[in-house]
Amino acid sequence: MSDVTSGRASLAGSSGYSEGSTGEYRPDPLEYEVPRAQGAGLNGIAPAPHMERAEHFQAVREGRLGSVHSWELVTAMDGPGTRATVFFSGCPLRCVYCHNPDTLYMRKGTPVLLEDLMDRLRRYKTIFKVTDGGVTFSGGEPLMQPAFLANLLRACKEEGIHTTIDTSGNLGVNCSDEMLADIDLVLLDVKAGDQQTYFKTTKAQLEPTIAFGDRLAQLGKRVWVRFVLVPGLTDKKENIETVADIVARWPNVERVEVLPFHQMARDKWDVLGMEYELEDVEPPTPEKTEAAREVFRSRGIETH
Repeated sequence: MSDVTSGRASLAGSSGYSEGSTGEYRPDPLEYEVPRAQGAGLNGIAPAPHMERAEHFQAVREGRLGSVHSWELVTAMDGPGTRATVFFSGCPLRCVYCHNPDTLYMRKGTPVLLEDLMDRLRRYKTIFKVTDGGVTFSGGEPLMQPAFLANLLRACKEEGIHTTIDTSGNLGVNCSDEMLADIDLVLLDVKAGDQQTYFKTTKAQLEPTIAFGDRLAQLGKRVWVRFVLVPGLTDKKENIETVADIVARWPNVERVEVLPFHQMARDKWDVLGMEYELEDVEPPTPEKTEAAREVFRSRGIETH
């Protein structure tokens, strides 16, 4: 979102939008997964020039080259103020409600040089300052490309730009203390409260997310939690209460966003030829969404 249910990604990847956490598990990105082929560009950001294989691998290892799906300028989403949200390609999860399956694989993104991306972001420094906004790195999962992300975070801080990452926390081990020092806000997607529901939802383990949340709490890092309410999947009372109990133990969480599932991405799955398990699932009613929010509020957590 990942918010994780916005469904803002375009299949072309050139001017569309994406967010959320879905994709192929990979604990550490491999150099060859960042594509060498030149794509169509990213709304004013030129794709990286062709490099020989050794040069390409070196640029990825040093965090000068990354795989990006798209970017957009948004207000009141993905953090405070007006923000440039950059969507990385690739992610460690397989969320069954993924609203951006076109961000699934790192190798299907567009290769982008660090400096070219920063040149675009610098153009909006005045807007960021006036609106108390900044840059959000989302995806896909930005921590799939830790070297590239680390360099972008450092460059943004050197420019005085507020930084946010939108992450499932599944690859929190890839986020060094130095990177966390350059992050102003974490949007943490807590997709379920128990391992059985979490695996059914994401095909992954819950513990890394909890461990990353615990680490953020110990450091006092600002966090906004996101929870997607999916009928028949994450909407059981016991699951919602367990998620709320987990979040309640993190005093650094400033707010929770309970996001109702929707079907805006159904056509994407079809176009990509992917089986979509939630084809017939209806969005939760406003009453059920509000009831879920009340579970978090009952624990003293600001909830939207």
